[in-house]
Amino acid sequence: MTTTTKRGPGRPATKKVTTTESVKVPPKIKRQVETNAVREYKTLKAMGATYMMQQKGVTVFDPQENRIREIRYCPNEPSIYREEQSENARRESIVFIEGRKFARPDQPNLIEFMDTHPENKANGGTLFELVNKEKKAEVEVEKEFLVADAVMMIRNKDLDELLGVAVALAIDVDRPVNEIKHDLLVFAKKSPQKFIESFDNPVVEMKTKLKMAEKYQIIKLSSDGVKWYDTNKLIVSVPAGKDPLDVFVRYCLTEAAAPIVEEIDKQLNA
Repeated sequence: MTTTTKRGPGRPATKKVTTTESVKVPPKIKRQVETNAVREYKTLKAMGATYMMQQKGVTVFDPQENRIREIRYCPNEPSIYREEQSENARRESIVFIEGRKFARPDQPNLIEFMDTHPENKANGGTLFELVNKEKKAEVEVEKEFLVADAVMMIRNKDLDELLGVAVALAIDVDRPVNEIKHDLLVFAKKSPQKFIESFDNPVVEMKTKLKMAEKYQIIKLSSDGVKWYDTNKLIVSVPAGKDPLDVFVRYCLTEAAAPIVEEIDKQLNA
């Protein structure tokens, strides 16, 4: 007699799979920022191939002592203050080569002298300044990001918006689109901040509108005033020596010019 085992209701049990392999986490990168680097000082204006900085009679106000003290750079002395230096102290010339002077970490007295000197820009001087490489790098990075943002706007913005900015920037739009975008790219890389601010700028939008109105012979710009093209009737006079377009743009952004702008919009959309 054959017996069969009946399976209970429900889905068959699944075999639990266990893994012993742990998830690999990338190692944390350890950074060691160099804080004891060579310091660079540069002159604030051209000084020729070499420039020897005056050391005689250089005085500074010492807030801790509350008095004026004379300083000088002597390599073998622990202090930059003359009264604290030995009788045999040997003063050394400080020479800028091609507008640069470097101080190594093992020259703390030179660093102190340069940082304390009254001609240092940080102290209100006009002769030299410490080169802040970190700040310089930060500025360069921000500038590159700004250029990248401006370039991406050319890629992502609608053509109508790009054409509007192009007109405001006096770029000829009666050409193939790629040529217009090329000129916009050149401008964006040269002046990224100005290019980005051109979008959603009421002045730029108004200037674009008025240039189109001039192109389609709705208005006429001349050195003495802005007039309607068909009737030659004066809309607004232009002071001598002023740009008629700039004058008209400022006027059209006022409440008094609302009917004028409305009529221009009407004819542009006709």
